Amino acid sequence: MHVVLISRPDDPEASAYTGALAADLETLGYRVTFERRTGEALGKAGTDFSDIEADIAVVIGGDGSVLLTIQQLKRQIPVIGINWGEVGFLADLEPAEAHRFFEHIRGHGYSIEKRMRIALSLDGVPIGNALNEAVIVTTRPAKMLRFTIMIDGTAAEQFRADGILISTPTGSTAYAMSAGGPIVDPRIEGFLLVPLAPYMLSSRPHLISHERAFEVRLESTKPAHLVLDGQQDSELATGCSIRIEKSPQPALFVDVGKNFFTKVDSKLRRL
Repeated sequence: MHVVLISRPDDPEASAYTGALAADLETLGYRVTFERRTGEALGKAGTDFSDIEADIAVVIGGDGSVLLTIQQLKRQIPVIGINWGEVGFLADLEPAEAHRFFEHIRGHGYSIEKRMRIALSLDGVPIGNALNEAVIVTTRPAKMLRFTIMIDGTAAEQFRADGILISTPTGSTAYAMSAGGPIVDPRIEGFLLVPLAPYMLSSRPHLISHERAFEVRLESTKPAHLVLDGQQDSELATGCSIRIEKSPQPALFVDVGKNFFTKVDSKLRRL
């Protein structure tokens, strides 16, 4: 089985752990390669994200590292995160659990969990995918934006707010939760719409079926940005339209057998 290791190259301790994990995995019979920057930090050869071909991508880092990996992969492959961050909601394994887990799946195999991503188009031009969320915010602090929400061709709502967040169920435990949105079971496939500090208290979060035609129109004259998973940034013009659809390429995660709601309790409620 071929695994590629992806680590935070700016963290010497994470790099040292990655090197030790590589040796451990090779002892277990795995073929191990490195992502290019990860390999450089260890003085080894590596592969660019766009050229990665492996059975599993092992990410040593926090949620940001997992999101960056999924954004950068040219073709989605199963990902497993080893938590080297704060909460690590997308990183299911703790460092001390890795050896036993990889020893187990070497002999027994593993299952894959698909997570819905959203695909976004700006005025009809595809701009990218997001696993957690897309956020529209003003580039001028303390200035509000005006939005029209179109669902199945109908103006379902209009409001003013500091911004708007379109989240997947996976992203419901991230920025969307901090902004007052609900925790959503990741097996549900839909779009979570959360206004950011809306002017009217009646502007509440919406959970919208992925089967509906969903569009956000920016009516404000103020400059704004659209940010995907905290990684990819696009400028927005007045009157632009952002279409949100279910991506045909879901993110793939190795299932480590940890219940989602148990993780919510242990990682979020007890912080």
